[in-house]
Amino acid sequence: MMKKSKKQLVLNKGQEKFIFRYDSGCEDELLDTLIEQAKDSRTNFDWFDAAVLSFKLTQSLVSQADELLHENVKT
Repeated sequence: MMKKSKKQLVLNKGQEKFIFRYDSGCEDELLDTLIEQAKDSRTNFDWFDAAVLSFKLTQSLVSQADELLHENVKT
């Protein structure tokens, strides 16, 4: 059984820093959390911020997929 690795996404916004930590394989839960934060008017985290972090997450997943493909080609 593979151990899930811990990951994080960070957004610096002016004086604020938003840090979202998640387990590898739980990206769907992270997206749900980003949506909830964007909906919450008590925070300074908005829909643009959620979109930026969603894009960063997608880039990370594509990069991981590329690495796996290259590893499989080598073997």
